[in-house]
Amino acid sequence: MPAPELALRTVDVTRYIIPLREGGSLPALVEASDGFMYVVKFRGAGQGLKALIAELIVGELARVLGLRMPELVFINLSEAFGRTEPDEEIQDLLRFSTGLNLALHFLAGAVTFDPLINDVEPRLASLVVWLDCLTLNVDRTARNTNMLMWHRELWLIDHGAALYLHHSGAGWAAKATRPFPQLKDHVLLPRATELEAVDAEAHARLSPEVLTAIVNLVPDEWLQEPDLSPEEQRAQYVAFLSTRLAASHTYVQEALTARNALV
Repeated sequence: MPAPELALRTVDVTRYIIPLREGGSLPALVEASDGFMYVVKFRGAGQGLKALIAELIVGELARVLGLRMPELVFINLSEAFGRTEPDEEIQDLLRFSTGLNLALHFLAGAVTFDPLINDVEPRLASLVVWLDCLTLNVDRTARNTNMLMWHRELWLIDHGAALYLHHSGAGWAAKATRPFPQLKDHVLLPRATELEAVDAEAHARLSPEVLTAIVNLVPDEWLQEPDLSPEEQRAQYVAFLSTRLAASHTYVQEALTARNALV
């Protein structure tokens, strides 16, 4: 099977609008050279480039699975923005983020998903839980759902905390089959009653060629492990995702057990 053609557009920041002071990464709302507004995740934030890698890989996995994700774009930040910002904290962030960053299309008027108000049908809930199991996304809890409601539809955002094992040093990809106990806190777990069905669907969509094409989107300049080439680092991500995908029955069972303990 030929590799699918995947690509992200590249735009430039033309106007810094306002910082979004949620969480520790201090993203910002900006206007870009294409006339649209974006939420920028900065390479100079505390979580570093690996958070951007996780945002990119997991966001595009979600899209391939048919989940709604704001468009991701590469966004260039000129050093001039850091010189004109009066807030010293933001000035430092912008200075350390000169170059290529990642941004999500801004969904104007979207509201945060509230599990007490917003209903999600079982198949959709199951697919989101399945994706978060695959990618070890610890950040989809009732306290911080990282989901939006926009035009009465569920949209996923903020995947920088996923793939957290890539912060653990050399050999991290070999830990791919470890359990995911944080799953018990997933905000959609009580509604995820079709996990086995979506597991089969996801396997059909996530071929080795698709996984490779998604990982190949990661720019060389974001892959900064000193002893490995960018190609070797991409191979680690593909190996990690392939191993977890092959063992998906284990985390599906883990999710079923955790769900049964809740209901």
